[in-house]
Amino acid sequence: MGEKSKPIATGPGLPEMPDEIILSPEKPRLDWKRLLFMSIGIVLFIVVYYAPPWPDAIDPMGTHFPLPQAAKGAIAVFLLAGTWWVFEVVPIGVTSLMIGVLQALFLIRPAKVAFKDFMDPSVMFIFGSIVIGMVFTKTGLTKRLAYKMLEIVGEKTSMIYLGCFVVTSALTHIMAHTAVAATIFPLLMAIYALYGEGDKQTKFGKGLFMGMAYVAGAGSIVTLLGAARGAVAIGFYNDIMGQDITFFQLTYYMMIPGWLMTFLLWGFFMIFFKPEKKTIPGLREKAKQLNAQLGKITRDEIMAIAIVLAVIIFLGLRSFYPELRVFHKTAIVLLSTVVFFLVKILDVKDLEAIPWNIILLFAGAMSIGFCLWETGAAKWMAVNWLVMFKDAPAFVFVMSIAFFVMMMTNFIMNVAAIAISLPVALVIAPYLGVAGEVILFASLVTAGMPFLLLVGAAPNAIAYDSKQFTTGEFFLYGIPASIILMAVVALCVGVIWPILGMPIAISTP
Repeated sequence: MGEKSKPIATGPGLPEMPDEIILSPEKPRLDWKRLLFMSIGIVLFIVVYYAPPWPDAIDPMGTHFPLPQAAKGAIAVFLLAGTWWVFEVVPIGVTSLMIGVLQALFLIRPAKVAFKDFMDPSVMFIFGSIVIGMVFTKTGLTKRLAYKMLEIVGEKTSMIYLGCFVVTSALTHIMAHTAVAATIFPLLMAIYALYGEGDKQTKFGKGLFMGMAYVAGAGSIVTLLGAARGAVAIGFYNDIMGQDITFFQLTYYMMIPGWLMTFLLWGFFMIFFKPEKKTIPGLREKAKQLNAQLGKITRDEIMAIAIVLAVIIFLGLRSFYPELRVFHKTAIVLLSTVVFFLVKILDVKDLEAIPWNIILLFAGAMSIGFCLWETGAAKWMAVNWLVMFKDAPAFVFVMSIAFFVMMMTNFIMNVAAIAISLPVALVIAPYLGVAGEVILFASLVTAGMPFLLLVGAAPNAIAYDSKQFTTGEFFLYGIPASIILMAVVALCVGVIWPILGMPIAISTP
């Protein structure tokens, strides 16, 4: 046995204390809420995966769409991932890893296929877009732009909201909304730093960053440059209906719902997240002083602007010159990433600072999206949903398609949501006397605005990196925002688009 520790006198007249004090660590409290929702996700997976075979989906022409075991497994993974993402039982990127793990372990898809989707070009495009945002921050361009904006919009927090939302929405007309969000995000961080609350969560912070994500989607529907979904949808429409939709024709019909949603969302956030401060006294003068302190524009800032502008111009030209489409947009964006390192604007420390939690989130989203598509689960769900409305009035049928796309695009990439629903809807539409054009545009409006889950669009996840809101809050406030979206679609289908000359009804076959 070793000797006991000798006591140490703590001072005259004070009791002696042992020289070793062993404190028993406090046991962490069990998080019952987290355990509950984790269990719900697991139970949903088990129940669906091991359930007896489900009946085929049958379209109006009598074509059968079976649901094989792999497809049922895809739906099971879909439900578990959705539950875990909403309630964030583990980091959102870890839930994405679970998507690949379950596919491989339960033989839903081979591991090589399931995990290959984690490096899909769309995921790498998001990576490149985030790097562009990092460059704007590191070079100081973000602060320069933020201070200049604050000089213009002034000290009222309501006008700061509006200024940020309008700039975000407008930029998505000329560049991908993912790149816009990645560029605007650090600018918003600079603006929020002047609000005077540090890293504390505030209503202003929630509204600023969630609002950016929402209006990035709203603006991206206006042109073909805002996202890939427009070109994909028009491709399907052309193949099935034998008609083409031009760049300017799309903008003609989508300008009103896009900007209407932008201003409605401003009002929405002023109601639900009214800033704690009506004004930030002295903000305009402070912004001027801070801008002056930045001095003249630097070499790195000029190079960053030149590189980013070159990327934007090239990607824009791809929409007008088909010959340039042989150069994939992801390769162009990633080339800019390489150039940033070649000219030493970025270094290895910046590479290590990439928010991999966000990258993994979209990697998992791509994997579950392709899983639902390739196994036939997505087609089975789309047919079952749309057949329920085959005898409904034309307006109800169009709204049902818009609603289905809106829900699906919150869980899987919006391109996939369009791909699984639009072909089925366009085949059913003539039997109901509905023009294919209104189905195309209604679908594109809701596909661009997933307000419920972070995985629905890259701007949602980029905004989440601000740590101003939780996944649960995003989902909760996304419900009334989605209701507003459906109301705008109804207004467009019933009133606005017919006035603009869009055909809504056709003679039935």
